Amino acid sequence: MSVYDQDGLRSIHNHEFMQDPEFQRAYDRGVSAAGEDYHWHWRVHVGLWAAASAAKLAGDFVECGVNRGFLSSAIMTLLRWDRTGRTFYLLDTFSGIDERYVYPEEADVVMERNAHDIAVGFYTLDLYDVRRNFSEWKNIEIVVGPIPETLSAIKSEQIAFLHLDLNCSLPEVQTMEALWDRLTPGAFVLLDDYAYSGYRSQKLGMDAFARSRGISVLSLPTGQGLIIRPPAESAVGNAAASGTRTNWAKQLAGKVFSKSGKVPR
Repeated sequence: MSVYDQDGLRSIHNHEFMQDPEFQRAYDRGVSAAGEDYHWHWRVHVGLWAAASAAKLAGDFVECGVNRGFLSSAIMTLLRWDRTGRTFYLLDTFSGIDERYVYPEEADVVMERNAHDIAVGFYTLDLYDVRRNFSEWKNIEIVVGPIPETLSAIKSEQIAFLHLDLNCSLPEVQTMEALWDRLTPGAFVLLDDYAYSGYRSQKLGMDAFARSRGISVLSLPTGQGLIIRPPAESAVGNAAASGTRTNWAKQLAGKVFSKSGKVPR
């Protein structure tokens, strides 16, 4: 068995999923959407597993932070989306990060990275190309604009799968606050940047949210994080939520950022 060495993850462990024809078909569709292979095989494998598991539950799918649609295109290909009878909501500014929804304490880091990703063409600004990519599927809703402003466009009463990849903390936690009660028991929430190097503010922000619900986030070696919505919140979780749900931002401001204003690593 060869060594897996991609995307910050080096492992001698079994990765035969890369030879699975269904995985290859889905991954190749993601590459086609992005126009480039970023060598995200294990990261996409996690996303496909979570989506396939979520497909056994009632509810629609939501992705916040779509960009060119690598993961969502791979998911819809794997699941043969139009046969599922579900709607996939795809939310993004499609113009980079909106600075209004970035904490001042992390703005320098986040907006510098944002400018770089726009300059090198990693972030797409071509909404026409995005719509063309997704045009093969019927049951989708492309929602353009910054979160949290666009969350009201999600009409689903049940959500089985939520993927967050917003590259900054505030809108991710706002999304969780807004959608948590609509997540189907057992729903999968995949956090793209939770454990990724250089994105610690997102981890700590999501940790604060998770504590307010009496749950925790599974940290993955791919750099992702995973939450599975419990069947019912525990009494401890409900008690914690009642005291912290409205002031998680204050907790975050006090714990995520150093006194210098830089995001600690």
